[in-house]
Amino acid sequence: MSESIISNEKRCFICGFPYVHKHHIYPGIGRREMSEHFGLWVYLCPRHHNQAGSPVAVHSGMPDGKEIDRKLRILGQQKFEEDHTRAEWHRYFGKSYLEE
Repeated sequence: MSESIISNEKRCFICGFPYVHKHHIYPGIGRREMSEHFGLWVYLCPRHHNQAGSPVAVHSGMPDGKEIDRKLRILGQQKFEEDHTRAEWHRYFGKSYLEE
């Protein structure tokens, strides 16, 4: 298991709740593996990760969850670019979340 370049504290990155799931910030074929490889993941509680009916869950598709997901993707790219170039970002992840 890789270490997160964002936070390794075993509490929800959003609210601090102690019971958590590992959330890979960039999903999809190949991107989840790259998220793991580069440490682009955080711990999230069920409410903020994938709890059914939670409007703030990043996997809910609801507006508040989508906004949290967007902010995590921006933060992840910012942390990645502290040690890598934008060109490397595009090579591994494609879309830039800092150019929106």
